Amino acid sequence: MIRICLGVLALSALSIGLPASFAPETFYTDYPFYTALVKLLPPYNEHLVTDVGGLYLGFAVMLTWATIKPSRQLIIPLCAGWIVAEALHFAFHIGHLTGFTTTDAIGQTIGLGLYVVIAIIPIAMLKRQ
Repeated sequence: MIRICLGVLALSALSIGLPASFAPETFYTDYPFYTALVKLLPPYNEHLVTDVGGLYLGFAVMLTWATIKPSRQLIIPLCAGWIVAEALHFAFHIGHLTGFTTTDAIGQTIGLGLYVVIAIIPIAMLKRQ
């Protein structure tokens, strides 16, 4: 279960990091997956988008590493760092829903919340061991 959670987080980080790093304008205009939710939070800033992409690629590397070679010493601080980043990300987005359809607002809120919950699971499982 720990590896599954880490793998899901790694894939989610890649799904953000790759397009934001290597196609920042497309990321801005079409993410997530051609629904164009990012552009509802203007203005576009290539520097910021590519920096965020790099951050997510860094997390993807570490999450993939932890999936392949899990250790308590790696997983707990990695998931804690992810939780901090994603909780702040979540808080921003729930406070900035102007322009979103109800369906998009609910979907985004649930999706971002799941990123936090999925990272809590490995920590909770390791704390019980």
